[in-house]
Amino acid sequence: MAAQIAMIPRYTPADFATLWSSEHRYEVWLDVELAACEAMEEANVVPQGTAARIRAKNLVLSAARIEEIERTVKHDVIAFLTHVEQLAGADARWLHRGMTSSDVLDTSFAILLRDATDAMLKRADALVSALAKRAREHKKTPMMGRSHGIFAEPVTFGIVLAGHHAEIARGRARLAQARVHIAYGKIAGAVGTYAHVTPAIEQRALAALGLQPEVVSTQVVPRDRHAELFCAMALLSAGIERLATNVRHWQRSEVGEAEEAFTVGQKGSSAMPHKRNPISSENLCGLARVVRAACIPALENVALWHERDISHSSVERMIAPDATTTLAFMLDRACSLVEGLVVYPERMKQNLDRAAELFFSEAVLLALVEAGLPRQEAYVLVQRNAMRAWHGDGTFRENLASDADVKLSHQQLAELFDLDHALKWADTIVDRALSN
Repeated sequence: MAAQIAMIPRYTPADFATLWSSEHRYEVWLDVELAACEAMEEANVVPQGTAARIRAKNLVLSAARIEEIERTVKHDVIAFLTHVEQLAGADARWLHRGMTSSDVLDTSFAILLRDATDAMLKRADALVSALAKRAREHKKTPMMGRSHGIFAEPVTFGIVLAGHHAEIARGRARLAQARVHIAYGKIAGAVGTYAHVTPAIEQRALAALGLQPEVVSTQVVPRDRHAELFCAMALLSAGIERLATNVRHWQRSEVGEAEEAFTVGQKGSSAMPHKRNPISSENLCGLARVVRAACIPALENVALWHERDISHSSVERMIAPDATTTLAFMLDRACSLVEGLVVYPERMKQNLDRAAELFFSEAVLLALVEAGLPRQEAYVLVQRNAMRAWHGDGTFRENLASDADVKLSHQQLAELFDLDHALKWADTIVDRALSN
């Protein structure tokens, strides 16, 4: 059916509601037909002024009327052309000369995906900028680094955000590259052989639409182009999901290092008035699954029969508006999340203190190795003193100082237990991330 799949309004930015509306889609179809008509006029195969006369009528297409015709003819492009003929009159007979439905469908689809990608790229730029600002703000804010969810060694919150910045920037770059590859159309006829048009006509028409001609189109634009875009979108959504997952952890009551902004009048639970939940981050994690789910259908669309079949068509009517709209919404929400993120440096310090300086274990290990101990022997010495401290038997530094097998002076230990030294490259790491 020609009717466009309706995205869920809750997750649909206004510009994407317009972009993927049936009305806009038919307008783009008409743009493709008129661009082809003008190219044919230049080639003297269509009477001069045909497209201009049709444009002068300022046709107001009716999606409802097109879909009413389609219920009879069972063909969306024929229904569209029938409606245009009803509105434009005799000149409309020159539209679609030598063309096949896929010339209109695939070329207009390229325009819609290109424009959707441009809108997503602008949003990605805003998210990258927001992450860069917060990373600079917290370049020197120390916090506990974690591996496997367990205290590891210190980092800074700026370094952590710079990592997310770098990942989102890579995702943005992949999306931009896919944008280049998706902006290809075709006006090459039934099986792409230009039997009733010419490559020159195609080139001129597509150039007017801001597209490149497909190298070998068969009857459709090859779907590896589309699959690349959906995979790039999935990777970008995964980067947002990783950021949101970290926010969810930071906001846990026993962690409390950062939390989503809680606005005036907001309520967290219908039963528990004290709750402040990471609802935006959880929402982003869920929506990432929707974007990611489009990858497999997009990849399966690549293997069409011979010059074409339409097994891809129904899939694309669903995944294109849903995935692009969802990612656009995610980018908007993620940007707001980062901009409004409430950070608690004092809580980060408390968690560092809870680690009881155990995170200096690697520095001590390396110092013992440099002092002449075999690495595994040094490892055992450091571990046994760390485990005593972990179980409340003295502090890590005290245990090391009193261990006769640890041949390090108090001065050496003091130098090893130096947070500033551990984080001395924070500026370099953050600056490197933000400069790429």
